[in-house]
Amino acid sequence: MTEYLFETYTEEETKRLASKLAILLSPGDVVTLEGDLGVGKTTFTKGGLGGAGLGVRRTINSPTFTIVKEYMGEIPLYHMDVYRIENSEEDIGFEEYFNGEGVTIVEWASFIKEFLPEKRLDIEITRKDEYIRKIVFKPIGSYFDEICKELY
Repeated sequence: MTEYLFETYTEEETKRLASKLAILLSPGDVVTLEGDLGVGKTTFTKGGLGGAGLGVRRTINSPTFTIVKEYMGEIPLYHMDVYRIENSEEDIGFEEYFNGEGVTIVEWASFIKEFLPEKRLDIEITRKDEYIRKIVFKPIGSYFDEICKELY
């Protein structure tokens, strides 16, 4: 599997990278985000997938306590934070979102890997220092590999 490495030096650069990705996404696409607490997963989602990316006009914030937040835009955005359901066998209707009419973003996706679709884009964000982020795109499937090539 090919991986695509990006480095961003400001929060705005992280948001721009996410925005460029969002423009290439289609209904039914699933993107997972992994990384330590506070590394920028929600910033990535806010910056690009809301606003210009998918046309969401509402403020995007972390769905930590609600698990899923739905935002209507040009393409619906389903934003999941599954951190609180670690070690749970409960399926909260993931397939309905993954096969729905929107783009699904899943933070802490490793906690629900048995429910994830085979084709998706896995993204890992790590902190190099206070501002610099290493962002690795790991496409699963040729469709997402083509998206990554376009961004790279």
